Amino acid sequence: MANISGLVITYNEATHIRACLESLLKVCDDVVVVDSLSTDGTAEIAQEMGATVRARPFLGYGPQKNFGLPFCRHVWVLSLDADERLDADAIADIRSLDLDNSAHDAYEFRRKNLFHGKWIKCTSWYPDHVRRLFNRDKARFSDLQCHEKVETGNSKQLASHIIHYSYRDYQHMLHKLNQYSSQYVEDNVGRKKPISAWSPPLHGLFAFLKNYFLKRGFLCGFDGFTISLLNALGSYMKYAKLLEKQRYGSKGEQ
Repeated sequence: MANISGLVITYNEATHIRACLESLLKVCDDVVVVDSLSTDGTAEIAQEMGATVRARPFLGYGPQKNFGLPFCRHVWVLSLDADERLDADAIADIRSLDLDNSAHDAYEFRRKNLFHGKWIKCTSWYPDHVRRLFNRDKARFSDLQCHEKVETGNSKQLASHIIHYSYRDYQHMLHKLNQYSSQYVEDNVGRKKPISAWSPPLHGLFAFLKNYFLKRGFLCGFDGFTISLLNALGSYMKYAKLLEKQRYGSKGEQ
């Protein structure tokens, strides 16, 4: 098995960071944590567990992760969010990979999103493919504020899983959707093509139909309906905020 560096970005993740690093250390002999000036002891826990910790104000998910790459000792990097863990099948897959002779620049995993104590197997939450293991000499993160991705045209999907302890409750989900929609505006405010007043409702409607019907959210009961509805709201607000920014600029903030 090739040597692998783990990479995590954090802000006040004392609840999650220990279990996340324990998971990474099952396949990594080097872990880098980029901490956004946490005040709850996150950095201290990471240092106690042997991670290399670098403090930096948060500049967006993509830039924050790219900042950590030069501190990784190895060419192959495994990036997890603090609220994620490697499932047993992912650990087995990673250990079996011949990364030194790999024909691929990156590998993707299926993500098990847990909510209200159970695995949500419907809506767009599954299978939720995430590209997390990659060769940093051939791939890097996009510089997006939100929903950054490892950029490469040569990746392979694995059938194994990453476990994601997602939102605590609906209120937490609403808070994050509001944050993500604002970050989407920052990433797209410079786009040349203006959007119309039809964009927010059409994107919101399509997101609901996709999640509830095409992705079978109706099979997950009340959670499936609510997740579909909130995903639709998140999609609506991305375009509504971007339309607001294009029409009114900073005037809407007064």
